[in-house]
Amino acid sequence: MLAGSVIHLSGWRTNNQRIMSSNEHSAPYGRWSQPPQRPLPRPFPQSSEWSPGAPKPPVREDMLKSGEVQIERKHFIFALKENPRGRLLRVTEDIGGRYNSIIIPATGLNEFKKLLVEMIKAAEAVPVKAKPLE
Repeated sequence: MLAGSVIHLSGWRTNNQRIMSSNEHSAPYGRWSQPPQRPLPRPFPQSSEWSPGAPKPPVREDMLKSGEVQIERKHFIFALKENPRGRLLRVTEDIGGRYNSIIIPATGLNEFKKLLVEMIKAAEAVPVKAKPLE
């Protein structure tokens, strides 16, 4: 900077030349284009926007067998069901009123059982890590 050219907080030099900040520079190839205008979002998409056609009616499921087990704070409900598409096992986890479910098609139950047996063997074979004393 030249001697005598002092920058004041107002952004003007003493010789009446304005200092431009980085966001005040002109565009390198003419005027800056305006960003494209987006349409205003809807508060919630209508069901017709998610899937075409009318909503599907609920599928009728027949209960073939059910069972429950309580493990610590978790309550598991096993339900073997049948619907027009086939048989399935629904495993529902209830933790204080919050429900999570998985559905296993009956065609995959043997593979599921095989993997579950492997996990049980591994859980029994691997020693439990000691918790650090607090």
